[in-house]
Amino acid sequence: MEYFQKAKSVRLRSHHEKYLLADPDQETVYQDRTGSSRSAKWSVEFPEGFDNVVRLKSCYGKYLTASDEQFLFGVTGQKVIQSLPNKLDSSIEWEPMKEEGSLVKLKTRYGNYLRANSGLPPWRNSVTHDIPHRHQDWILWEVDTVELLPAESPESISRSESVGDDLSSSFHLTTAKFSRTQSALKSEGRLIYYHVPDENGNANDSVEGPSFQFKGHGLEELTQKLEEETGLENIIVCSRNKFNGNLYPLRLSLPPNNATMHVVVIPASSKVAKELMADVPTSKWSVVKTLS
Repeated sequence: MEYFQKAKSVRLRSHHEKYLLADPDQETVYQDRTGSSRSAKWSVEFPEGFDNVVRLKSCYGKYLTASDEQFLFGVTGQKVIQSLPNKLDSSIEWEPMKEEGSLVKLKTRYGNYLRANSGLPPWRNSVTHDIPHRHQDWILWEVDTVELLPAESPESISRSESVGDDLSSSFHLTTAKFSRTQSALKSEGRLIYYHVPDENGNANDSVEGPSFQFKGHGLEELTQKLEEETGLENIIVCSRNKFNGNLYPLRLSLPPNNATMHVVVIPASSKVAKELMADVPTSKWSVVKTLS
């Protein structure tokens, strides 16, 4: 509770270094690396009669809610949504449980935990609540205090009003992991956008794909990071020719000056990967082989 007791609003950052965001549809919640959006800001409320429970309200005036609806049929994990119930019940109450360092778990009143998922869609960037048997670190969250309570007691905001202002106008008190500002993060490393095409190599490149901040320097590091982001193993990292649309494997060096990159991630076992490798000259095979 110590990270919430003096907070008027917070951000929550998952193990995947993504923030918990409220979707403008005012129902969905998801993860995203952009923490400067007002959608990443959650107002903190303290239910009367409890000293170990918080409610988190989105910028749309809806509460972070542990629903009883299954996220995917036949798979563990129930949906976490935004809602505004007529009666404020236990589905919108979360018990912070301190872990090592500045990490917390957020437990529902029924024993499940707020969980940030990773892997291929529809798991990627989703948020559920359950009791994980694997990936115990997926239920760990870093708390970033965005606004402090006034000097008066916490009871003065037991009914916090929804916050609609930008984070840029807020006072920031961050834990160690968030000691750098968002602008500083942008200045370190490069931005990587990626797509995972179908078996034939088709991907809708006209739509901006998922992205992440990459601070490495070589293709091997980038490949490992993309495997973590996509949940795929044994991949080939490609770029698309702007003139003819053809894919070609990246070499060992990345563009200079931390330039933004748009890449296509192909499983080495896919049909398009085999065709791609067949077109690679023998002299270049040793370069590409390191990726497969």
